[in-house]
Amino acid sequence: MTLSENDRKQLIEYRLEQANETVSDVQLLIENNRLRSAINRIYYGIFYALLALGLKYEFETSKHTQLIGWFNKNFINKGLINTKYGKIVNKAYIRRTKGDYDIFINFEKDNVVEMFNDMKEFISEIKSFLNN
Repeated sequence: MTLSENDRKQLIEYRLEQANETVSDVQLLIENNRLRSAINRIYYGIFYALLALGLKYEFETSKHTQLIGWFNKNFINKGLINTKYGKIVNKAYIRRTKGDYDIFINFEKDNVVEMFNDMKEFISEIKSFLNN
């Protein structure tokens, strides 16, 4: 699908709004000890920010691993974005997958809060990158 420049900008804004809404969702989930669900939403907040970045550079995919690979190859490996953000994405993806598909998985609240803080920092970094 080919998007006009205006449509692309609107879709980028929409994806960033989704990421922001997810921050609020995660806060509520953590407050209510819904930690597995919080992990899922943390990952998706990061994913929405990555979708916005992909749109900016005309990279579109519905496959999570393709998007993460594209991000790592084009931004982390080239030094355009700090390597810690690549680690944040990878950790969130692995934990979200475990939380969604493994049996009897539990997460420690401290780890979830740490990931939540990483998520907020990640979204902020992507927004800054998009605005430069």
